[in-house]
Amino acid sequence: MMTFLRTIDFDEGWQFLEIRLMKLRIIMEGNHEPQFDSEESMMMYTIFNMCNQSPPDNHSGRLYDKYREIVQEYISSMVLPSLREKHGEFMLQELVQCWKNHKVMVKWLYRFFNYLDRYFVYKWNLPSINEVALTSFRDMVYEELKGKAKDVVIDLINREREGEIIDRALLKNVVDIYVEIGMGQMNYYVNDFENDMLAATAAYYYQKASKWIMKDSCLDYMLMAEYCLRKEKERVSHYLHSSSEPKLLEVDIKAIEKKVISKAH
Repeated sequence: MMTFLRTIDFDEGWQFLEIRLMKLRIIMEGNHEPQFDSEESMMMYTIFNMCNQSPPDNHSGRLYDKYREIVQEYISSMVLPSLREKHGEFMLQELVQCWKNHKVMVKWLYRFFNYLDRYFVYKWNLPSINEVALTSFRDMVYEELKGKAKDVVIDLINREREGEIIDRALLKNVVDIYVEIGMGQMNYYVNDFENDMLAATAAYYYQKASKWIMKDSCLDYMLMAEYCLRKEKERVSHYLHSSSEPKLLEVDIKAIEKKVISKAH
C-alpha cells in the first residue's frame, strides 16, 4: 500500500491510479454501475496529495492532462469502433447507450478528480473536468455521427407519418443528445438537427398536399390538414424539444396553404 506521508512521484502516483481507473473501464464495458468502496477514498486521497505538494512536485497540471487523455483514449478505443460498425436504428441505439455510459463514467471520474476543479481549474480559468469530458465526446463522436443520426431520425419520423410504428423512446433519447451536447445552449439542436428536420417536414407536407388537393374536396382537405397538425403536436410531446412546436406547425401550415393558394389560382 502507498504511504501518503512523503512526496508522491508522478509516475508512482499515476501507476496507482491507473490500476483503479482500469477497473472503472472494465466495469463500464459491461454497462454496470461501478462499485469502489474503500478504493474510492484511496484514489481521492492520492489525487489530493498529488495536487497539494509544493512545486515542482505539484502534479495538478499533469493530472488535468491525464484526465483528458483517459476520456479520449476510451472514446477512441471503445466508443468509436462500436459505433462505426452499426447503421440505421442500430447505430442510434448504440449512440444512445454510449452517451449514457459516457455520462456515468464522467460522474465517477468527477468523484476522483473533482479537486482539480476546486483549485487548479479555478486558478487558471480552464474548462471544468466535466466540460473536458463532454467536449471530448462532442468533438470525437458527435461531430462524426450527427449527420448520420439526423438522417435516420428524419427518416423514422416520415415513416411514422406514413403510419408505421416506430420506437419513439429511441428518438427522444437521440434528440436529447442534440440538446445536451450544447451544455445549456440550443445551437447544436437547432443547427445540426432542427433546421433539416423542419425542411424535411415542409417537403413532406408539400408533396402530400399536392396529392390531397387533387382528389379531395375542400372540406376533406382541411380536415386532413387539421389531423396532420394534431399529429405533429403529438410528436413534439413524445420526442422533439418543445421549442420546435411553433416552428413545426408553421412549416406545416405554410406547405398546406401554398397548395390551397396554388389551386385557387
